[in-house]
Amino acid sequence: MPGGARRAAGEGLRPRLEALRELIALSRSRLDGAVLDGAGRVLEAADERYRLSGEHTVVALAGATGSGKSSLFNALAGAPRSEVAARRPTTAEPVACVWSGGRPGAEGLLRRLGVPVHRRHTPAQGSPELAGLVLLDLPDHDSSATANREQVDRMLELVDAVVWVVDPEKYADGVLHERYLRPLAGYAEVTFVVLNQVDRLPGDAADQVVDDLRRLLDEDGLALGEHGEPGAAVLALSAATGEGVAELREALGQFVAERGAADRRLTADVDTAAERLRTAYAADGRVGLTEGAREEFDDRLAEAVGAVATGRAAERDWLRHAERACGSPWSRLRARRKDRRARRRGAAAPRGAGTGAVRIGAPRTGAGGAEAGGGGEGAGRGVPGSRASGRGPGEDGRATARPVVEQAVRTVAGEAAHGLPLPWAQAVREAAVRGAEGLPEALDAVAAEAEEGLRHGPDGKPRWWTVAASVQGLLFVLQVVGVLWMVGAVTGVVDPAEWLSGVLPAVVGTVGGPALTWLCGVVARGPARRYGQEAERRLRGTAAGCGRARVLEPVAAELLRYREVRERYAVASGV
Repeated sequence: MPGGARRAAGEGLRPRLEALRELIALSRSRLDGAVLDGAGRVLEAADERYRLSGEHTVVALAGATGSGKSSLFNALAGAPRSEVAARRPTTAEPVACVWSGGRPGAEGLLRRLGVPVHRRHTPAQGSPELAGLVLLDLPDHDSSATANREQVDRMLELVDAVVWVVDPEKYADGVLHERYLRPLAGYAEVTFVVLNQVDRLPGDAADQVVDDLRRLLDEDGLALGEHGEPGAAVLALSAATGEGVAELREALGQFVAERGAADRRLTADVDTAAERLRTAYAADGRVGLTEGAREEFDDRLAEAVGAVATGRAAERDWLRHAERACGSPWSRLRARRKDRRARRRGAAAPRGAGTGAVRIGAPRTGAGGAEAGGGGEGAGRGVPGSRASGRGPGEDGRATARPVVEQAVRTVAGEAAHGLPLPWAQAVREAAVRGAEGLPEALDAVAAEAEEGLRHGPDGKPRWWTVAASVQGLLFVLQVVGVLWMVGAVTGVVDPAEWLSGVLPAVVGTVGGPALTWLCGVVARGPARRYGQEAERRLRGTAAGCGRARVLEPVAAELLRYREVRERYAVASGV
């Protein structure tokens, strides 16, 4: 990798590490700590690796018992630095050979790796092409000693690159492929696979074994570096005869000279950590509350407070007030008598039977509900839960309201959580449930306030009510004068021949009053409808405001938090 590309890789890695750090911080309260532990270890390893020497590249020789990795280590070091013998396993402790090239910092790397001081060596020859290389000979990964296997696993997580040494007999070993090569397929750019002991293969058998090895590596998902593409390098050599060792030395020299192995290794670590976290952050499609879901939630709350019934009751109230304002004195007198009888009935009712509160969720239509108040007059005015219903708010209103509200909350929470990863979906639902606490009571208060407004009647009176009332007064005077004139004619107070002079005023007053009342009723329908619609709109808006403040806003906050962590995850994963 050229110097510019190497710097670009390092510059691209650091934002990903910072994003991963922020991702962990933002997710602590939402995800199980065990889910984030792997990513946390990657950050710790990156911090520690960057604190140590950036001028050295740590490469480990790993392999099974008898693969000849110690012999290869000695061949590269130019001296017998690692023990080679017939006894198996030979390598019990890691051995290191450092080509420092005058660069300080290797001691810190070796302490981090846990290489004993007495197992640290320098090459027999200078080999300037390997300057900066820290080469390790690891214990056998298939050792019968558990401690050796654990030491190999630990060091494989710390080194910058690995040279897997295999032999013609065990290159297809299932333990090697299933436990190491397949899980580490994402580390192809910092992986070498070396077929050792090719001197034991006759003729072109070495080429056949290498081809089969490549096939197995491809099945493991390990990308191979061919035609200039990044990937694992596959070489064939013999540490015993020296065949191919020079090619490996040259490949390692170029690899070390790039000074990018640490960044590539950490990049693969971040890729692996991000892939493991995918299920915790990757959403299934687009997430968030749609406008339709919000409107449906508002509709459910409007249903709970009876916004439609309240609007109809307000419309009837407006018509009733118009009828009284524009009616004849006789009709107003009858209305007052009905009001007095209704008040007496309300005073005689049992305590608690007629508090006048609106009960959310109670039936809004039907014979005993909103439509039952069709007369418009009386204490209830057709509003459910009023005196006309004969029941107070504590009897069954809240119990019937809760299912409506709870269903609305469950539905909107389900819509908001749809497609979210499980932890975030759970957080959204919990936010909705917490916000819904006290929502039925708040809606009760909203409905009661709406009914109180209806009880006071419409604000202000249209001028035409006053005009109509004045005309009704005039018609009433004509009616009275005409009747009195005819009575006077009958009793002889006035000339009996003039009795017809009183008929016309009496007829005009008697017929004109009801006719004017009917006409005013027709004219009042439009304003009454608009007044009812406005009352419904206000109640619907107030109920929706309660729902937004208590449920939708906390849900939106959780969704915003998820979008923030998803953006951090996108950066951390390199998308």
